Amino acid sequence: MSAGSPTPTSAHGWRIASVHGIPVYLGRSWPIIALIIVVTFGPQVRHPATLSTGGTFGYAVALAYALLLLVSVLAHEGAHAVLARRFGYRVDRVVADLWGGHTVYDSSQSRPGASAAIAVAGPLANLALAGVAYLLVQVVDGGVVGLLLGAVMLTNAFVGAFNLLPGLPLDGGFIVDALVWKATGDRNRGLIVAGWLGRVVTVAVILWLVGWPLLQGDPPSLFTIVWSGLIGAFLWAGATNAIRAGTSRRVIERVSLAQVLRPVVLVAATDSAEQVLGGLSSSGGLTDGSGRGADAGVGVRAATPTVVALDPSGRATGIVDVATLHGVDPSRRADVPVSAVAARQPDGWVVAAESGDDVSGVISAIVARQQAVGGEALRLVLVVNAAGDVLGTVSVDDLNDAFG
Repeated sequence: MSAGSPTPTSAHGWRIASVHGIPVYLGRSWPIIALIIVVTFGPQVRHPATLSTGGTFGYAVALAYALLLLVSVLAHEGAHAVLARRFGYRVDRVVADLWGGHTVYDSSQSRPGASAAIAVAGPLANLALAGVAYLLVQVVDGGVVGLLLGAVMLTNAFVGAFNLLPGLPLDGGFIVDALVWKATGDRNRGLIVAGWLGRVVTVAVILWLVGWPLLQGDPPSLFTIVWSGLIGAFLWAGATNAIRAGTSRRVIERVSLAQVLRPVVLVAATDSAEQVLGGLSSSGGLTDGSGRGADAGVGVRAATPTVVALDPSGRATGIVDVATLHGVDPSRRADVPVSAVAARQPDGWVVAAESGDDVSGVISAIVARQQAVGGEALRLVLVVNAAGDVLGTVSVDDLNDAFG
């Protein structure tokens, strides 16, 4: 692990390190949980010499515990990230935040076994830390170090076990998702089942934290009630999002690429406006700028073609609006290159897919671009197959029409 300077490099927070090239961020919300820990536990820590509680010593110990908890979170998320990378998935980032943390990786090509292994890696890392802390507690002669090690042991044991509960968004929910996916062959059903179990887990956790003490005649403190409510809201939201994702994917998979693909006319960026307009006019639209017939792609629906400009290396770089070409002064069309009027497209606009696929890959690319920090939203993507052949274009408007 190579440490980095804690400067706010992105909306994810402060980049503090990297693991095998994977950026690790300290989320801007993390200081909130650190403050809660210091304020809550600082006054309870007893000084070993004076036996007084609180004070500078107590708050310093509580801060040390908060930092050790951060290490535990990073170990948990780092285990997810490293194993995901080992399975060949692209890992975008690891973030420690108010709710613990999360690891973002591309799971679009995931498999049930790999998904379950990545999910269980985090809790196992915490349980391993708990075991190490337990062994160290046996050889440390109490004091502050013993207190901190004991806290680390209990916290990691709890976090590891809690995350194995069988419901999303907990890691145990991803294991359930993978098992249902493996048994039925339906990943969406796995998400929906794990999401509903997540709601059951949420209710059980609230009853355990608040309901059980009430039944025992020991009303929980206001802090416990508020914190339980926040945890419950987080778990319920995660479970609900999983159910919605599974349901939405079922709808998405019913729409094939062939239903939304538009044919493409490929032209060289160095071609003149006159060449392109002449080629379009003589061929009815399906031609490139050199007179070669362009393949509209198997299964492409009859629709107005999209004119795509290629740079000298053959890379698709922009979209040419035919109306703009017609707007060029006829006396200058022979001298105006397509590159002068082509609308350059943002990175990520070329998406790999096959003609028989559904539109999930295209939608994922559009959503990923929208979520990218500072990224220009994609309104249209160019679809190519594994061989690099252009299949057509898909626009956000056509997608909306397909689902409307």
